[in-house]
Amino acid sequence: MSDTAEMPSSTLKQFSSILPRGSLAYINGNWAEASSRSVFPVTNPFNNDIVASTANCDVDDARLAVKSARNAFAKWSRETTARDRSAILSKWFRIIEREKENLAKLLTLEQGKPLAEAKGEIDYSNSFLDWYSGEARRVYGQVVPAPVLNREHLHIREAIGVVALITPWNFPTAMIARKAAAALSVGCTLVIKPAEDTPLSALAFAQTGEEAGIPKGVINVLPSDRSNSASIGKFLCESTDVDAISFTGSTAVGKILLSQSASTVKRVCLELGGNAPLIVFPSADLDVAVKGTMASKFRGSGQTCVSANRLFVHSSISKEFGPLINDRAVAKTEELLKDATDKGAKIVLGGTRGTGCCFEPTLVTGITTDMRIAHEEIFAPVAAIHEFEDETEVVSRANSTRSGLAGYLFSKDQSQIYRVTRSLQVGMIGVNEGLMSCAEAAFGGVKESGLGREGAGQGIDEFTQWKYICQQY
Repeated sequence: MSDTAEMPSSTLKQFSSILPRGSLAYINGNWAEASSRSVFPVTNPFNNDIVASTANCDVDDARLAVKSARNAFAKWSRETTARDRSAILSKWFRIIEREKENLAKLLTLEQGKPLAEAKGEIDYSNSFLDWYSGEARRVYGQVVPAPVLNREHLHIREAIGVVALITPWNFPTAMIARKAAAALSVGCTLVIKPAEDTPLSALAFAQTGEEAGIPKGVINVLPSDRSNSASIGKFLCESTDVDAISFTGSTAVGKILLSQSASTVKRVCLELGGNAPLIVFPSADLDVAVKGTMASKFRGSGQTCVSANRLFVHSSISKEFGPLINDRAVAKTEELLKDATDKGAKIVLGGTRGTGCCFEPTLVTGITTDMRIAHEEIFAPVAAIHEFEDETEVVSRANSTRSGLAGYLFSKDQSQIYRVTRSLQVGMIGVNEGLMSCAEAAFGGVKESGLGREGAGQGIDEFTQWKYICQQY
C-alpha cells in the first residue's frame, strides 16, 4: 500500500463519472489527500480484494472541514433562498437517477449487498432528495396572538448550523442521504464522517451534489480508518463550531458520542441499535407473514437496524411457519449460535459460514431467555423463533429489552392490532408489513434505540431551532 492517496485506481476508473478524483477526501469543495498523506485500504467483503487506497483523514483534516462548513453556513442559510435550495436538491435527484447504475455497482463493490438491493438503496436514498426538495419551501413558523395591544409574537425556525453526520456501513448512501437532504433543505452545512468500510459511496454522493450545484464548504467528507475514527468523532462532538451531531450506529457508540457532546450542549440525533420483535398471531395470513418476515429479516443479509431480530410465533401455528460485512460480524454470529445451541436451541436450517464473509440464512428454534441470542441484536441472516401462548405474554416479552426501534405484528384481528400497536414500546410498527421505511415517514426509536426522528416533516425538526421574536409597534 502506498503512503499517499491515489488518483483513481484501475478498479475505480469505471466509476469516473461519480468518482473522477478517486478516493481523495472532499473538503471545502476540493478533492485532497489527508494532511498526513496516509491512506487506508477499502476492501471488497466478498473476496477481501483491495478496491481503493483512500485518504486517511485525522483531526487536523476534521478541523479544516469544520472551519469550511462554518464559513459556508451564513451564505447557504441566509443568502440562498429556500427556492434555490429546493432547485439544487431537485437537480441532485435527477443526477442520482442518471447515475443509479454506477452508484449501485460501487455500493455493492465496497459493501457487499446484492446489486438488486444496492439499486433499491439508491432509489431509497434519492427519495429523500425528492421529498426534501419540496419540504425546503415548507419550513413554517407561527404568528401567536399577543396578550397585550400593539405587540406581535413570532416564532420562526432557523437552520441550527454546522451538522456532523456520522454514518454506518450497512446503508452507506441512504443513511447519509436521509440526514443530508433534510439538513441541507433548511440551510445547514455538513461534515460527513462515513464508516471506514464504505467511504466510497459517501464520496460519490458528495460528487453528485457538487455537480448539482452545492457550493464549496457546504458538504465535506472525511474518510478514515478505524483508528482515526474515534478521535475524529470526539473532536466533532466537542467542537464549539459543530452545532449538532446526527449519528446512526450502535447503541454503545451512540452513548459515547452523547457523553462527548455534553460539554458543548449541542443537539444530538441518534438512530441506534434495534432488537425488533416480529409477532405472528393465530389469525395472521401466514403467506403474508412469511413474506413480511423474509423482507424484514433477510434484507441486506439481516444487517439492518430495523431487521426483525426476535420472531414470536404463536404455538398453534409455529410448525407451519416455516454476506456479512466483515469477519468481526461473522465471528459474533457464530458466538451467538454456539451459545444458543449449547443451551438447548436447535439449528433447523443453515448455521454455517460460507466463503469470504458470507453466512447462510439460518433458522433457530427452541430459544429461551437465558440465551444471548434472545437479548442481543443479531446483525446477520439468523432468525430465532420464540413460541408464545397469549397476547399479554408476548407483549411483555417483546418489551423486555432496552431497545425500542421497530416492531412488527401480523394479525387480522383489528381489536388486537389496536391493543398491541399501542402496547409495544417501539418508535415504529409495521402491521402486516415487513418493509415500512420511506421518505414520507418519521424514522426513529425509543428507550436506548435513539433520540429524534429522520424523514418526513419531523426530520426537519432535528436541524432547525425555534426563535421567538416579540415586536412592539
